[in-house]
Order: sequence, then structure tokens, then C-alpha cells
Amino acid sequence: MRLIFIGPPGAGKGTQAKVVCNYFNLQHISSGDLLREAIASSSPEGEKAKQFIEKGLLVPDEIVVKIVAERIRKIKGFVLDGFPRTLTQAEFLDRTLDSLSISLDRVFNFTVSLSKVIERLSGRRICSNCNAIYHIKNIPPRKEGICDRCGGRLVQREDDKEETVRKRLKVYQKISQPLIEYYKKKGVLVNVDGNMEVQELFERIKESLRRYDTH
Repeated sequence: MRLIFIGPPGAGKGTQAKVVCNYFNLQHISSGDLLREAIASSSPEGEKAKQFIEKGLLVPDEIVVKIVAERIRKIKGFVLDGFPRTLTQAEFLDRTLDSLSISLDRVFNFTVSLSKVIERLSGRRICSNCNAIYHIKNIPPRKEGICDRCGGRLVQREDDKEETVRKRLKVYQKISQPLIEYYKKKGVLVNVDGNMEVQELFERIKESLRRYDTH
């Protein structure tokens, strides 16, 4: 099974991707994680991506495409989280999948309110040592500012600050409609409400995938 989760930052795509992958035994591919890996390794693509991410801008297609395509070629069933983000990326993905003689089963479009996105992202904290994720309201550490796992310092990423979040949303809204229409015309688009709680939303997604459910 090959799925795509699209939607603005903070819509809950990453959380649902992990739940769905665990249930259906799929591999979670997050373009954001792949980009951060590239940045951490100081690869040429990572250095270029860093400049855009810190300004709250989307990373250019040619950078993201190279990183994601390499991962797709190595696996079978997957959930693509955060890719494609543009129509150009979607067309590239189709060409890549065609070359591998596989096709997409569903594309889930997450919709969410501005206030919910700001609440989720501006409260997120990342361990500077082990990359564990916390939230000052929903998943707080036992000791403020300190990672429960390794004792590392918790930090707020530049792209999670409220001003940057608002900028990211404006960019997303500007480019998302052609992407949504593209998948709608292909007959694979399913709209879901990202404001829902995790379990409730998972049940909606699972219902849309019931033909694939062997549990």
C-alpha cells in the first residue's frame, strides 16, 4: 500500500503517519526528517535546505526530490509525509512510481485551523542531543527544558516559532490548491479533519482503507 499525507505544518500528518504505518506495517517517509538528516550530516543538499528552512520557506523541489526518490526506491509499502508539497514534486513522484511499476492508493488531505496549528507547533520542543520530541502543553518533560531520555537541552526549532509558522502557512496555502486538484482529478484524494484527536482521526483514515485491512 502506498499513501500520501498532505496538509499544512501542524496538521497532524506525522502523528497519523506513525500510527497508520504501525497498524498496516508500512514505512514512514518524512521529507522533513530526511531533510533534517541531510542538514545534520552537512551534505550539500542539507546546507542548501537549511537556508530556506530557517527563513520559514519551502525547500526547492530539486533538493527534496533527490533525497526522497532515493528512499522510495529501497522500499515497498509506505506513507509519504510532507512530500509532495508542490505540483512539480507530485508530477516527479508519479514518474518515479511509474518507473517502478507501482501506483498510489490514497492521498489524504489534512485540513486544520490556524489556531490549532500555532498551538501545536509553537509549543513543540526538540532535544538538542537525541531529537526526542516534546510539547510544553501536551507532552511536557518531567523537568522543564530537559529531555527525559538523555538529559539533553530542549530547544525550539526556528521553523516552529509563531512568526515563522504563520509565514509557512501562507506559503503552503499559496501552493497547495493545484496539488489538491491534481490528486482530486486522479480520484485518489480523501479529505480528513486534522483538528480531530489522534484516535478519532485514525479511525476515519482506517475506514477509508478498509479494503486493505487484513486485521
